[in-house]
Amino acid sequence: MEKLTSVAVIVPALNEELSLGSVLEDIRAVLVSRVIVADNGSVDRTADVARAAGAEVVSAPRRGYGSACLAGVAALKDESMVVFIDADGSSDPAEMPALIAPIERGDADFVIGSRKLGRVEPGAMSLPARVGNRLAPFLIHVIWGFRYTDLGPFRAIRVDALRRLGMQDPDYGWTVEMQIKAVRHGLKIVEVPVTWRNRRGGASKISRTVRGVVGASCKIIWTILNYAIDDRRAGDEARHGRGL
Repeated sequence: MEKLTSVAVIVPALNEELSLGSVLEDIRAVLVSRVIVADNGSVDRTADVARAAGAEVVSAPRRGYGSACLAGVAALKDESMVVFIDADGSSDPAEMPALIAPIERGDADFVIGSRKLGRVEPGAMSLPARVGNRLAPFLIHVIWGFRYTDLGPFRAIRVDALRRLGMQDPDYGWTVEMQIKAVRHGLKIVEVPVTWRNRRGGASKISRTVRGVVGASCKIIWTILNYAIDDRRAGDEARHGRGL
């Protein structure tokens, strides 16, 4: 298999001027082709910080994590692989080579950075986030038979495989949608251990707010159940068509 050498990094960002600069500096220390910051309607200097660090900035004015990721994906050109990493410094860009390696070797199409397999700094993940991060992989295993350990946002995927998934979710369901569709499309999936750190600046939009935790949890569960219903309906229609 041809070795992948063209890697883009997409960094969804909303009001992350305090942490983004150091994240981009660390990303630049890793050999990648492009760094794309998807500005999700920031009202601070996020876009200015990104440009000053040499990153490309694309606008995603519709608020939502998935919306920012989709804007970044739309900006891809001829890259072979894309890495998604958050702008708050929770993930360590120095671990990116380990994330990319299984795809470069041909052992994977899609790689999840698993915090459960790795290390979580004290205080970096709230109790509701830990509970949700166990429940969602459990449901995926029960429904589709694939055992994930995490929904971590630090992930890498072949661009051709990503395009086949037809990603759509504009907000909290983005990560779980990708993981469900990866199983449904038969992608080669690998998890590697990563570190989950306390954010390097600014305030969390999800894990440290009741509204964020509830909203994210509900959307993730809704996404799982919605795809499960779709699969069940498709199976029923196929059996009906065969006269079973």
